[in-house]
Amino acid sequence: MKTFLIKVIGKRNMRVGVLFSGGKDSCLAMNEVLKKHDVVCLISIISKNPDSFMFHTPNINLVELQARAMELPLIQKTTRGEKEKELKELEEAIREAKSEYKIKGIITGAIKSVYQSSRIQKICDKLKLKCFNPLWQMNEEEEVNYAIKSGIKFIISRIASYPLEKRFLGREYDFELLKKLKELQKKCYFSLAGEGGELETFVFDAPFFKKKVKILEYEIRMENEYSGNVVINKAVLVKK
Repeated sequence: MKTFLIKVIGKRNMRVGVLFSGGKDSCLAMNEVLKKHDVVCLISIISKNPDSFMFHTPNINLVELQARAMELPLIQKTTRGEKEKELKELEEAIREAKSEYKIKGIITGAIKSVYQSSRIQKICDKLKLKCFNPLWQMNEEEEVNYAIKSGIKFIISRIASYPLEKRFLGREYDFELLKKLKELQKKCYFSLAGEGGELETFVFDAPFFKKKVKILEYEIRMENEYSGNVVINKAVLVKK
């Protein structure tokens, strides 16, 4: 496994905001950026469209709880999730972060989505902000491995691809599960990082969390044999 090299540029101690979805990618990006810059706020968009082209949607309502776990302010906007039009709310949120928290840059967890990264870059250019994608073009297995190794704890919160099945929903994505999913890849290829929408994750702990998110109640809702969600109905913060 290659050593992961941070791809964040710019002067040290820059004030930045993180586009935060509550999943492993935005958490890993934040974990790396904290080594060099000052994260002063989180930015999250709640999309009413579960098939949003831009935004993570499973359990997005719990981002507020995760922000409290990190003791960071959260700027949150709601969008109808219409393609391209949903960028308006994202721009409004980033503009507010720049005004209120004096950020100089935006951090994303983008790995390979040119659609997402190019649109965020366009907004940042317009607002004269730096845009950092520290995970960009990272090998997908390496990204998952590095997230686990870094102490980020997360469950699989959504599946949407053969051969993933109900039994994986709600499970912590650890080294043991990564090994099992690699074996499944031999049967039919899918992204271990979920870059094609094959799976989504929810982070319940990370090195920069002051408290841990404890899931008390959840239910699994299946759409078909290989597509479904973990819906977290109740969660609280507990001491680490």
